Amino acid sequence: MKYGIISVVLLAICWTGFSSAEELPLVDTHIHYSHDAWEMLPPEKAVGLLRKAGLKYAFVSSSSDDGTQMLYDAAPNLVIPVLRPYRKRGELSSWLYDESVPQMLERRLEKYKYAGIGEFHVFGDDTNLPVMRKVIQLAHDYGIFLHAHSDSKAVENIFKIQPQARVLWAHSGFEQPTEIRRMLSTYENLMADLAFRNEHAVNGEIDPQWQALFMEFPDRITVGTDTYTPERWFYVEDHANWSREWLMTLPDQVRENIAYRNAERLKDWGLSK
Repeated sequence: MKYGIISVVLLAICWTGFSSAEELPLVDTHIHYSHDAWEMLPPEKAVGLLRKAGLKYAFVSSSSDDGTQMLYDAAPNLVIPVLRPYRKRGELSSWLYDESVPQMLERRLEKYKYAGIGEFHVFGDDTNLPVMRKVIQLAHDYGIFLHAHSDSKAVENIFKIQPQARVLWAHSGFEQPTEIRRMLSTYENLMADLAFRNEHAVNGEIDPQWQALFMEFPDRITVGTDTYTPERWFYVEDHANWSREWLMTLPDQVRENIAYRNAERLKDWGLSK
């Protein structure tokens, strides 16, 4: 949904009661709890870090999915499971050629509930490979979103294969606001996370180009940390505090959407099925 000048003014004067950054609920849509973190961070300790950050929910995907299930068992009211197609590290480029992956995913989907499939890495025309096509179909069949670490071309190909797909674009494709705007304008079922991005806000102030993007697409952006290495877990709290700082400069409804409401819609896409 796009906001005109009048709507922006109304949003700016709207008040919902979150008078400080500490009170603002936050959902992190990009957390991994992979096998190399389990010994250093047992589930109870990992959950403790998520709670210390004051997160309402954390979308968790892991290599392997056993990590996600351990965290979900430890904190089912906090962890939103997302199914990653990797069994271990080192499969970022090989998984697309492994014909056993779709069968593995389908077995997990039959056994557990997930909000999405991903985060997975796919670029350009590799989206058309048979394994990726089957993953896109699985997400459609189960009514869940795809969390794609991809360039614009791969995202475009996903929607060519399945126009009704729902996609969370990891890291916003590491693209600039002009390209993100083009993609969000083209695909109404596309959301973009800000994981591992920090150029949009410095010292609590939002860059004007990014601010314009947030105001134009307040219902299409989410925040995320990306704990792609075990050490990144100790940044979750700092990232949450930093995110709340710049979010507080936005009009209330825009702030709340990006902080948690957009992520809640992603959650409900899958877990309500």
